[in-house]
Parts: sequence; C-alpha cells; structure tokens
Amino acid sequence: MNLYHQVDSNRHKTWLLVALSASLLIVVGFIFSQANNNPIWLYGAFLYAVISSFISYWWSDKIVLAMSRAKEIKFNDSPQLYRLVENLCITAGLPLPKIYIIEDSAPNAFATGRNSQHAAIAFTSGLLAKLDKQELEGVIAHELSHIGNRDILLATMVSVLVGSVVLMADWFARWSFWGGGRRRQSNQESGQLQSILTIVAIILAILAPLFARLIQMAISRRREFLADANSALLTRYPDGLIRALQKISADSAPLEAANRATAHLYFASPFQNKQGIQGFSKMFMSHPPVEERIAALRQVSL
Repeated sequence: MNLYHQVDSNRHKTWLLVALSASLLIVVGFIFSQANNNPIWLYGAFLYAVISSFISYWWSDKIVLAMSRAKEIKFNDSPQLYRLVENLCITAGLPLPKIYIIEDSAPNAFATGRNSQHAAIAFTSGLLAKLDKQELEGVIAHELSHIGNRDILLATMVSVLVGSVVLMADWFARWSFWGGGRRRQSNQESGQLQSILTIVAIILAILAPLFARLIQMAISRRREFLADANSALLTRYPDGLIRALQKISADSAPLEAANRATAHLYFASPFQNKQGIQGFSKMFMSHPPVEERIAALRQVSL
C-alpha cells in the first residue's frame, strides 16, 4: 500500500466512525424519548450539541492554549523555527499559523484552531531542544496536516456528539432512579411496551457512553495515522517522522502542561505507556501505539 492509499483508507474509516457516532446519538435519543413518552430527550441533546458546538468552535483554541500555559512567539524569538513552519506551509498551501512555545522539558506539540486561517501550533521547549531539523520537520508537517484536514473541528464535533450521548444517559439514569419509569400503566398492552422500552433504555444508559467513548478514541487514533501519512507526503522523508516518534516515545520527562482534557491534541500521548500495550486496552487510547505508527510508516511507499 502506498501513502496515497493509506490517506484515502484512513479518511473513509474516519467518516464511517463519525456516522456511527451520530447514529448512536439519534438511536439513544429516540429510545429514551419513547421510554419516557416525551421527545424532550432528543430535543435536549440537540440543544446541548448546538450550544457546545458554538462555544467550542469560537473559543476552544484560546482555552486550550491558556490551559497549556503556551506563550506566542514572533519571528525574532525563533527565526529557525519560523522558517521551518513557513516553508512547510508554502508546500502544503496553508497560511502561516500562530506559533506558541510551552516551557516544558518533555518533547511534544499540538495544533489547534477552528480553521487554517485561525490556527496555532504549540511546541514544547523540550521538543525544540531534543529533535534535529529533519525530525522537527516531520512533527511540524504532522501538525500542519491536522490543520489542513480540519481535524480540530472534527474532534470538536465528535466530542459534542459523545458528550450528548453521555449527558442523555445521565439524565435517563436520574429519571429512572426517581421513578420515571413507573408512571404510565393505564392499560396492559401499553404498559408491557413501556416496560420493554424502559429496560432497553436502561441498558443503553449503561452501555451507550462506553460505546461513544470507544468511537471517539477510534476516530482520534485514525486521524493520527492520517496525519502521519500526510506528513510523510509533505516532507517526502518519513524517516524524519519515524526518528521523532522514537525519540519522543523513549523520553521519560513528564509533560507537566498536559491534562486529560488536552491530552488527545498532542503529537504523542503525554500520559499512556507508549510500549507494550496490547489487546482491549488499545481501544481506550487517544493515540495509536508509537510502534504501530512507525510500522505503518515503514510499510508504505511514497
């Protein structure tokens, strides 16, 4: 498989997962509404999704940069870094994003912003100190690929869908706890149907948040593979990205600036053990194991 085929495969699988996530929201909302005989569940989830999407679209980048203690720099602060980013932006056909530095010894980076005209890339000081030029180009190209692919907007959309499912499940659990399922027993047939729907809804309330999170993590991992493939296409030198992945995975310095809310944005996971992850545990990771990313880059041709 060449990199062009890998890009297409990752993109198709991503949108299949997005469709699955949206379908889960609709199914859960419909079942909860039927069990409660009230469409407010679906309307409430839709309203939550609209409000959350609006807030995330306009302000999520500023919130993330502030949480990460990132400071914007100008050309005179780091001319070499600016030139690397600028040259890759020209190659990718993207406007120059704002550049931020996070004072942290752990090597890592992330991109944020609602679109390519309002984008930012943050690099840790440890990344700039520990990577050579070709390795740094691989990381920059990876983050620019996230911007070009509008992955931040996609991640926001999926987070809102997942949040809606979790919120509905929580509402239904509280409604059931306070006796919401014991009200309509006016005739035997409708009462039996109501009981069946209530049981199904309770099962969904337990399992739906888990499924939603698994879908979210699967989309996040798929976009990392896609950005890796795009980075190799952009630099025409996948070995630089491979070496960067190897260095970052071997580095033991903790990323103090990261937290659970921002971990999925980073080039490499700042928390999870990067080696020896097997089986079911992979499904809960926001990033693919580093060894799988390296293997994927080595198995394809330009």
